[in-house]
Amino acid sequence: MKRIITFGTFDVFHVGHINILERAASLGNYLIVGVSSDELNFKKKNRFPIYKQEDRLKIISSMKFVSEVFIEESLELKLEYIKHHKADVLVMGDDWLGRFDWVKPACEVVYLPRTPSISTTEIIEIVRQF
Repeated sequence: MKRIITFGTFDVFHVGHINILERAASLGNYLIVGVSSDELNFKKKNRFPIYKQEDRLKIISSMKFVSEVFIEESLELKLEYIKHHKADVLVMGDDWLGRFDWVKPACEVVYLPRTPSISTTEIIEIVRQF
């Protein structure tokens, strides 16, 4: 079994999220997704997510190609999450390119291209204009 792990906030769920999760899942046969806690999102982006972490967990866990979900409490704990979940591959979006190369002794690291012209931040900004 090849275990893939990835992380994200997955707020205001959109096709870009589906694309990266599908591509991550295609790299193995067991996909584990760490969903950023509300507090972690506030630390990263200086705002809370639109959807609460329980709702975001439910959305991600409902996807047929996601095997397991958990709450990610800290970016600094990536290596511990990888070891705990026995992941073979860490998948991140290419906006994080190189930022997690330090876990390569524990697992393979793959950075996937983001879906062009869509992001949660852009969607939130457009909606706020109305």
